[in-house]
Amino acid sequence: MLSARPLLFALCFLATLTAGVGIAPRAQDLKIPPLPAPVEGAIRVAQFNAALNRPGAGVLLADIRKGHPQVSAVAAIIRAVRPDILLLNEFDRDAEGRALDSFAALLAEAGAAPVDYPHRFHAPVNTGVPSHRDLDRDGRATGPGDAWGWGAFPGQYGMAVLSRHPIRTDAVRSWQRFLWSALPGALRPVMPDGTPFHDDETWNLLRLSSKSHWAIPIDTPAGLVTLVAAHPTPPVFDGPENRNGRRNHDEIRLLHAIATEPGADWLVDDAGLAGGLAEGTPFVIAGDLNADPADGAAERDALMALLSDDRLQDPEPSSEGAFAAARAQGAGNGRQKGPAAQDTADWRDTPGPGNLRVDYVLPASRFEVMASGVFWPAPGEPGAPLMRAGKRPASSDHRLVWVDIRLP
Repeated sequence: MLSARPLLFALCFLATLTAGVGIAPRAQDLKIPPLPAPVEGAIRVAQFNAALNRPGAGVLLADIRKGHPQVSAVAAIIRAVRPDILLLNEFDRDAEGRALDSFAALLAEAGAAPVDYPHRFHAPVNTGVPSHRDLDRDGRATGPGDAWGWGAFPGQYGMAVLSRHPIRTDAVRSWQRFLWSALPGALRPVMPDGTPFHDDETWNLLRLSSKSHWAIPIDTPAGLVTLVAAHPTPPVFDGPENRNGRRNHDEIRLLHAIATEPGADWLVDDAGLAGGLAEGTPFVIAGDLNADPADGAAERDALMALLSDDRLQDPEPSSEGAFAAARAQGAGNGRQKGPAAQDTADWRDTPGPGNLRVDYVLPASRFEVMASGVFWPAPGEPGAPLMRAGKRPASSDHRLVWVDIRLP
C-alpha cells in the first residue's frame, strides 16, 4: 500500500511502463539533422533512458526486428546526437545479447545518418531475478516486487553500453551482488515505529543495486576512459518505510564510492576485488539516477554529495525544449525550485511532480568539458514531435543527455 508521501510522486513513473505504446512518429519526424561533431580530440559521452522495456522476455527483440515506431524514434534520436559512448538504460537484456546486436544493426543501417557501434557491453542485472523471499511484504514470495530488483523477468529494465571505441571487457568490474548491509551507514528501511521493515535474515541477503553498478574501461582517442554506470531505483512505489527512497540514496552512494574511493576495503566487487577505481583513473559517471537536486521525492543527501565533489564536475546540460515544456505544461512544474532548462524527464504534471532532472553525465575534474546538452528540441525544431505525441512520448519519457570531453 503506497503512503501519501510517495503516492504524490509515483504516477510520474508510470510512463516508464507504457512508453513502448507511444504514438507512431511520422517518417519526416525521424529525419533529424545531426548535432555538430565534437571538436578535434574530444569524445561525446551520453546517457539515455530509452524506455525500451517490455512486458515479457523476447518482446523487445521482436519489436526491434519489426520496426516498432517507438524503437524507430529512439534510434532517430541516437543518430542525431551520435555519441561515441552511450549508456542505455531500460533496455531489456537477453543473455545472448540479440536485442542489443539487433538495435546496433538498426543504428548502422544506411539511410538516415547511420552510426556504427562495433563495441557493445551488457551483463546480468538484478531486475526480475527471483529472491524467493517476500521482499515487499505482500504475503507472497513471488512477483516483480520480490525480485532482487523490481521486474517481471530477468533482464527487464536492463543496462547496456554502445561504443565506437574498444571496450576492455576483461577488465570490467561489476557490483551486481553487492549487499546493501555491506555499505557503511546503510539506510536500512524502518517502519514509523522504528522496527525494521525486513527481518535480519532478509536484510543481510538484500542486494543494493536494483540493476547493477559497472566500471567499464574504454580505449578512446582521448585516452583510457572508465565509464561508471548505474540506474538506481525510483524513490517511490513503497510505503512509510521508504525502502525505495533509501535504496535510491544508497545506490547513489555506491556509485560515488566506486569512482572516488580506491582504498575502500568494504567496496568488494563481484569478482572479490576490493576498492573503487585506482587513484587518477579518468572516469565519467553516467546514469539515470532517479533523483533531482531540488525537486521530487528523492532523499537528496547522496546526490548532493556527488554533485559537489571536486573530483568530478557537473556540466549542468540544458535545453530550450525543457524550459518550453515546463512553461507550457504548468501545474507541478510551476511549484519547482530547480531550473526547468535542466530537466531531463517529462513526467506527470498533475498532481506532480512535473518534469525533473534525473539523468546525468559527470566527467572527472581532469577532463575539459567542451560542450554539453540535453536532446529536447523546442516546439517547431527538428525532432520535437518525438518528445511527445498526445499524452504519451513517441520515444521515451526521458531525454538523452550528452557531454563532450577531452584531456587538456
